[in-house]
Amino acid sequence: MTVTKTVTETVTETVTKPVTKTVTLPRLNRLSPSLESTALKIMEESGELAQAIGKLRGLSGEQRPLEETEVMQLVARELVDVAQTAVTMMFVLEEQYGIDLENILREHMAKLRSKGYCD
Repeated sequence: MTVTKTVTETVTETVTKPVTKTVTLPRLNRLSPSLESTALKIMEESGELAQAIGKLRGLSGEQRPLEETEVMQLVARELVDVAQTAVTMMFVLEEQYGIDLENILREHMAKLRSKGYCD
């Protein structure tokens, strides 16, 4: 005998989520970054982000696991470090190589729209 169960769920609450996230980060003072040094810094900061995520998953080998809220704060801080370094590389591309980042960002948004990732 086979028993099947059908569950029908009606969601009556509508949640409005932001469709973009705007982050404003500064051009850093007292640095002379190059394309190579900035790329290496992005990799370093990405490694620190991965390490923070590993703490959440218990992959760090620590005896005392951190609380989830504590780890999420660390993950968020490391993510902002990655973003700051990416912004620094954007300044390098504009200032040292004459790249038009506004145009690149428009092209990027068009690519996302064409793939259906955003409106």
